[in-house]
Amino acid sequence: MAEQPDRLLRTEQKASPGQTVLSTMTGSAADLYIFHDGDVPANYTPVSPSDRNLAAFKNFYPGNNATAFPRPGSAAVRNSDYNKAIKSACKRYTVDPALVRAVIMAESNFNPGAISPKGAMGLMQLMPDTARQMGVSNPFNPVENIHGGVGYLSRLLKSLNGDLSLALAAYNAGPERVKNYNGIPPFQETWSYIKRVLDYYQFFKGVK
Repeated sequence: MAEQPDRLLRTEQKASPGQTVLSTMTGSAADLYIFHDGDVPANYTPVSPSDRNLAAFKNFYPGNNATAFPRPGSAAVRNSDYNKAIKSACKRYTVDPALVRAVIMAESNFNPGAISPKGAMGLMQLMPDTARQMGVSNPFNPVENIHGGVGYLSRLLKSLNGDLSLALAAYNAGPERVKNYNGIPPFQETWSYIKRVLDYYQFFKGVK
C-alpha cells in the first residue's frame, strides 16, 4: 500500500499470527467508547457550534482535511480478494459497493487482520457486540466481516432515513450518540471520519 492514512500508523504490539494491532486508529468506532466527563471522548476535540453550522452549509469539516488515497494499481483499488464478497453483501443489503470500499479503506486500510486498541476487528472494524448482533462468528473472516459490516451500515442508513452523513457518524461514534445529539456528535474526529469516508467514496466511484 502506498500512502497510509495517519490513523493507521502501527506500533509493535503482540497479536495473534496474521493480525495487526492498529494503535492509533482514532477514527474507529472502538476509540469512541473512551469518554471523559460522560460525553466527550478521550483525546477528542469538541467542534464548536459555529464550525458545525459552517460544516452543514459549506461542506466544511474541521481538522486535517488531507485524505491519503491509494495508488491506481494498489490492492485497495483492485479489491480482487474482496470484490465478490462486497458485491454479494451490497446486493443483499442494497448498499453501494463504492461506499463499502470507502468504509473499509477508512476503517482498516483493507487489512482483514486489523484490531483496534478497543477490540474492533477486521476489514470493517466490527466491535464484538456488533459482530454478534450481525451473526458474525469470525470477524477476521473477510466474507463474514463484510456481510456483517454492510448489514450494520444498511441498518443505520434505514434507521436514519438514508442520511449518509448521519449513518457514518453512527458507524463511527455509535447510534446512541447521534440520537443524543440529534445529529452528528460534536467531536472533531467524527467530522473528520465522515469527510474521509466521503472522500474515499468519491474516489472509489471513479474506480472501474
